[in-house]
Amino acid sequence: MILEVAILDVKEGLTADFERAFETAAPIISSMGGYIDHTLKKCIENDHRYLLLVHWQTLEDHEIGFRGSAEYQQWKALLHHFYDPFPTVHHYQEIA
Repeated sequence: MILEVAILDVKEGLTADFERAFETAAPIISSMGGYIDHTLKKCIENDHRYLLLVHWQTLEDHEIGFRGSAEYQQWKALLHHFYDPFPTVHHYQEIA
């Protein structure tokens, strides 16, 4: 299992719009092959920062399956315009 971690910095004044758009986008990612679950958390110290955690069965499920899909284009259209700067995504695996 792989954990995708993305820190999402949302443009000021757009957090409510982002949260509504994420509710719309969530079924897109959850319908993808290899998807296990996700969590979106809002930062307490910086109310424009979110942490997105997504569990995938494999790295390829995220990098190739999801990002290479037509559904990703819908996800991108719904969410990517909210970010500044654009998030860096990292993947983690269990070691113990």
